[in-house]
Amino acid sequence: MRPSIIIPTWNEEVALPVTLAALRRDFDGEILVVDGGSTDRTRVVASLADRVLVAPPSRASQMNFGAREASGDILLFLHADCTLESGALEEALRHLRRPDVAAGCFQMSIPQPDRLYRSIEACATARVRLFGIIYGDQGFYLRRETFERAGGFPNLRLMEDIFLSLRLRRIGRIAVANKRIFVSARRWQRTGIVRQTLRNWALTALAAAGVHPNRLARYYPSIR
Repeated sequence: MRPSIIIPTWNEEVALPVTLAALRRDFDGEILVVDGGSTDRTRVVASLADRVLVAPPSRASQMNFGAREASGDILLFLHADCTLESGALEEALRHLRRPDVAAGCFQMSIPQPDRLYRSIEACATARVRLFGIIYGDQGFYLRRETFERAGGFPNLRLMEDIFLSLRLRRIGRIAVANKRIFVSARRWQRTGIVRQTLRNWALTALAAAGVHPNRLARYYPSIR
């Protein structure tokens, strides 16, 4: 099982070097950075990646492009501000050796002391275990053949991870690894923990009610 790690970026010159350095300590396989037209030094600081690609700007199109260019038969989609606990990839590969598992993610860990973050982490894990819905910042791993069977990420400006999860859970079980993924707290810090959490819930509820995610994208600004 040959894994490829795909990282979509847009103006990530600060976070990306940390993520790549952490990956290289544990992983000597293929890492692709797929940039969506950064105006900062993102593509310059991506030197630890095997390839730096450029795709139309949207996380879905960037990740789909990276999947087409990747050589591995296992795909791991990782946000530029997230790092993996040592041994996380090995656990993901063990999950994907089970034929009943369609995809999986990692235990979210936000390295901040506020207890509200512990609630966010617990809710993220519960969401996957109860409903089979992965958010992109939890890491997203699956076999290439399963990714292609599901049609890849839908071409949406927002919630492409949710809508792919809905397809995947019809194919097989969605697993949660015991190993952690360390997620930057920058969005919660910039917006406020409660405000950002309520925004996430409200946008998800509106999408479930039938509002197209592209319309909702204007209410979820990019934060770097």
